[in-house]
Amino acid sequence: MHRTSATTPARKGLIRLAATALLLAAGVAHMGDALAQSYPTRPVRLVVGFPSGTGPDLVARIVAQKLQESTGQGFVVDNKTGAAGLIAAREAAKAAPDGYTLFLGTVGEMAISPSTYTKLGFDPVKDFAPISHVVTSDFAFVVPASIPAKNLKEYVEWGKSQKNLFMGTFGAGTPGHFGIAMLADATQLKMEAVHYKSTGDAMSGVIAGDTQGLFGTLALVSSHVKGGKLRALATSGPARSTMLPDVATAKEQGYPAVEFGAWFGVYAPAKTPSDILDKLNSEVVKAMQAPEVKEKLQGAGFRVAGSSRQDFDRLLREDLPRWEKVVKATGFKVQE
Repeated sequence: MHRTSATTPARKGLIRLAATALLLAAGVAHMGDALAQSYPTRPVRLVVGFPSGTGPDLVARIVAQKLQESTGQGFVVDNKTGAAGLIAAREAAKAAPDGYTLFLGTVGEMAISPSTYTKLGFDPVKDFAPISHVVTSDFAFVVPASIPAKNLKEYVEWGKSQKNLFMGTFGAGTPGHFGIAMLADATQLKMEAVHYKSTGDAMSGVIAGDTQGLFGTLALVSSHVKGGKLRALATSGPARSTMLPDVATAKEQGYPAVEFGAWFGVYAPAKTPSDILDKLNSEVVKAMQAPEVKEKLQGAGFRVAGSSRQDFDRLLREDLPRWEKVVKATGFKVQE
């Protein structure tokens, strides 16, 4: 029997199509690599939802400066303030997905707001691509120095003897607001939140004794604690802070449910090319590992992170239901 090796025209066509597809795939991959290698070729905008001098602004400027040094291109911080950071988030979510608009998102806009706003204007999971978790700011529960309690258990005993407990916050819907709700639930004390318009007013209120407690970031309250104007009864992180090393965590004192922090991280609009996201992640993680960056951020009361894209995505997805449960328990809702 004679076996022919001739290829049919149809088979030849399939072979040509397959070869073309392979060449196209290789070309697309090469273009993606080339795009990532050349990126950025012009200044990058880092949108922040809070004004100059605030924690998010400080973090954004330190990170932007380091990225500028490593890439040779400008990273410009753009403060778009208003609506507790949501104006910035909405703008960044609609930006072109080309890597030239980034967003410093915080736990407030990304994990808490979906449960507090009836009309958010964006979806934190669908409209953003996570790049890296950069820092977390822990809180300290502080009280007027005139209150006799030296720790949370003593405060609970003292609180039971009071008719009313008023708790200051830096604004409705903030982590400090819901931290008070966590503490009230854990201690079974009745606490009424008093929402101040500014951090300065809230600090003045607790120092004066107008309120009987407040959750403030370590950077904000530590100087007042060290100066004797306030007493810190607990911190909210998983471990003690180097800023107030003598203050036990709430978990250490038997209140594990009162563990929370305000995390910040870098995002890009959804559909930004993965090669650019990978390059940005590499640059941000490298920036967070730089000794001078760590020193500045830790000195300002932050726990420095620098995570993979996947880990940062997981952080948000795990925090969304956690904060939803806390918010629902308070019944708080912003009609917008």
